Amino acid sequence: MLLVRPARALDLPAAGLAQGGFVQGRAAPGTRLALDGRVVRVAADGAFAFGFGRDHAAASTLAVTHPGERREERRLAVARRQWSEQRISGLPPAQVTPDAETLARILRERERLATARATDSALAGFAGGFVAPASGRISGVFGSRRILNGQPRQPHYGLDFAVPTGTPLKAAAAGRVTLAASFHFFGDLVVIDHGHGVNTLYAHLSRIEVAEGQMVGRGDRIALSGATGRVTGPHLHFSLSWYQVWLDPQPVVLPA
Repeated sequence: MLLVRPARALDLPAAGLAQGGFVQGRAAPGTRLALDGRVVRVAADGAFAFGFGRDHAAASTLAVTHPGERREERRLAVARRQWSEQRISGLPPAQVTPDAETLARILRERERLATARATDSALAGFAGGFVAPASGRISGVFGSRRILNGQPRQPHYGLDFAVPTGTPLKAAAAGRVTLAASFHFFGDLVVIDHGHGVNTLYAHLSRIEVAEGQMVGRGDRIALSGATGRVTGPHLHFSLSWYQVWLDPQPVVLPA
């Protein structure tokens, strides 16, 4: 007589259970999830993803409704991280303290970016894995406190690759382009939706080679690096987020 071991109901790896962490897991098809009351989309095959912000509290609650309606709550310990400090000097004063007209533009762009990052699609490109969008020296890391021209500003929410202007850049994962535009701070940028609220952003580009609505594969060429927007030199600013929550992309695209 053969004994069949039941499949694990919820596979939740420890990787990513930290401030800034990106979590990918798999549940039994038909499982419903909610993280701190927010619905977590689960694919037909059970794949799911979520993340924790830079300053997330020490714990989170994952509510699980299994197929058959059995419910449980899992308390997730979220590891605290220490963040470095980065001082950047030599920026034009208008890039640090914009005038009223420029500030109005920045606010409009912020809303446009928020709309793109709020996309909740059934795409599952995130489940196919990620590659680094460029190869080069890392010149800026996620979470660092930023002092611009001596003035404290918001933390750095991306990973900077110090590559020369004109370097071909790759889509980190498969997905759909939701934004391809020119912004004040980010310069020319591209945002790609990888499904389930997971998206990536590529900024300071010298040339955009994709259009909004276009589907791309993991590793496809999407742009050339540059020095547009608020920069002191050419580089790629690369960000990862789950909806509006910025995440640390380094462990995802450059695993140790």
